[in-house]
Amino acid sequence: MGRFVGSLRALALTLGAPGLFLVAFLDSSFLPLPGITDLLLVVMVTRRPAGLLWLVGTTVAGSTAGCLMLHYLGRKGGEALVRQRFGGEKVARAMAALQRHGVMAVLVPSILPPPAPFKIFILLAGVVGISATRFAAAIAIGRGARYLALGLLAVRYGDRATAYVHEHGAMVSLTVAGVLLAGFAAYLLWSKERARKDR
Repeated sequence: MGRFVGSLRALALTLGAPGLFLVAFLDSSFLPLPGITDLLLVVMVTRRPAGLLWLVGTTVAGSTAGCLMLHYLGRKGGEALVRQRFGGEKVARAMAALQRHGVMAVLVPSILPPPAPFKIFILLAGVVGISATRFAAAIAIGRGARYLALGLLAVRYGDRATAYVHEHGAMVSLTVAGVLLAGFAAYLLWSKERARKDR
């Protein structure tokens, strides 16, 4: 597996943005590559800071496409498929979170770095019937925030960004998740207040 990951990393670095799309797609669908996408993005942005938005956008697109594949499998295979792959207790907790919080239960894990659970939420989002459009939007927002933060770190720290991500990646991801949650909570409060005034 190590040799395959090394070859995949070398291929991605040679291809540039299409390589990032491929790795992000594989990592978000059926092939776990924890941390590889993040590090490749940092390396590529460090080498070409002017391509930040293009590289981030390509990575987000690859990740969203991979997640949509899992979402489709969850929708078709149902809960039995998910219970086969994950423990019953994990499935019950993730299902409860999705039923209580909807797409927010997908958005928040999409920001967090490994080993935070993610794919179980993707599969179960299909099982509980979250629409592909809302699902894709949540993934794009979450992954977009995460990869943009990593890209900005690469622009700011250059070659030191890789070491910084190793040491502080979890803190950066949690900060981004906190900001998004605060924004979502503010939006909910504003919506409720507006609805109350309209009544």
